Amino acid sequence: MTDQRFPGFSLAERDRRWTLACTIMEAEGVGALIAYGEHECTDPAPFAPDVYFSNDRPGAIVVFVRDAEPVSLVWSTMSVCDHATSSERGDAVWIRPENMRVGKSAAGIVEVLREHGLESGPVGVLGLEPYPPWHIFDPVMSYPMWASVREQLPEATFKPLQLSYYMSTVGLSDEEQACVRYAASVGDEMAKAMLAEARPGATEGDLCAAAMAAALRRGCHAPKPLMFTGPGFAAYGPPPWAYRPQPPRVLRDGDVVITEVFNKYAMYESQSQVAIAIGEVHPDILEAEGVARAAYEAGLAAARPGSAFGDVIDAMTAPVRASRGWQIHPMAHGMNPYGMVGGFGSDLAERWPAAERYGKLAVVPTVAPQLPLTPGMSFSFEPSCVIDGKVCNIGGTVLIGEDGPIELNAYTARILHA
Repeated sequence: MTDQRFPGFSLAERDRRWTLACTIMEAEGVGALIAYGEHECTDPAPFAPDVYFSNDRPGAIVVFVRDAEPVSLVWSTMSVCDHATSSERGDAVWIRPENMRVGKSAAGIVEVLREHGLESGPVGVLGLEPYPPWHIFDPVMSYPMWASVREQLPEATFKPLQLSYYMSTVGLSDEEQACVRYAASVGDEMAKAMLAEARPGATEGDLCAAAMAAALRRGCHAPKPLMFTGPGFAAYGPPPWAYRPQPPRVLRDGDVVITEVFNKYAMYESQSQVAIAIGEVHPDILEAEGVARAAYEAGLAAARPGSAFGDVIDAMTAPVRASRGWQIHPMAHGMNPYGMVGGFGSDLAERWPAAERYGKLAVVPTVAPQLPLTPGMSFSFEPSCVIDGKVCNIGGTVLIGEDGPIELNAYTARILHA
């Protein structure tokens, strides 16, 4: 039986997406659409148009050819076994068994195209273009795989279709928005669980464990959070013990915890920017919070249907530029799917003395500043400010509604006090 506490997808949602694939193919003049999915264990797959069209296990290549139902090319029989078990249990399986093949390879792609006489026809591909922010400069597609496809089909022409796919899918349906809302609500529960653990003597690992447990108990997949802690620092990313052989840091009185909590429900992501003060923190941290809060409110005021994404970023960066601080990462970026990303790095060299010791510090530009906001888009608003080497970061998930922005994580849009 369906548990009404957890949003799900109807067959109408499946049909909407498959019709969308056909519409993209017709508009772009291609006879097929190849949707390359990244490996399933990348926390979880950040580039997942395969799941969008299959509602199945990540890491496949889904191929649409004209008006036929899609074919899913998977990497091993394990995916087949999972598909069969899900079918037996009555899960919402979209791909028919006869349309699933073990063959996530150049040979598998070529076989499907040849079956439909597309050795020399135009073919659309998702995966040949950058996918910000995870692949902000280079495509996600495996070069050896794609080189082999082109070698085997020298007369075929391949057309990147990421922009068409993005523009067609970034405005979420009501069913998709329900998934984002649920993920965001669980994000708040993760933040509350971290706050309950935040005290002198606890470790960064204790806070991460509490957050992930809160998500998993509610049917969500939560990759490990980004986290730094201490009395003051200018750093942002995964905790050093996640990649370096050292223990999780022990929290002390006067520390601030800066964490970005990622949460996914049904591959739909929310993000919560959790800042926790343990006892009395340095005044510069509270000053940085005030600047970040002003940036957050400026972003909400600018985030209206029809506004350009670049205008939102300009509004959010203005309070930081007017302060004595600088931003450590994007002020905002799109989600579900990713695409629009705010630029950063331009003021680091002149406002952070430690930057003098490093080599070239290239600026990350704003990606797609000209794109207009439309109802159904989802964003992470994550303004940050570093004051005299001490950072504060706040914010959360924001939906664009018919009349303006909808805050889904107002709880983490201010510093929390343990």
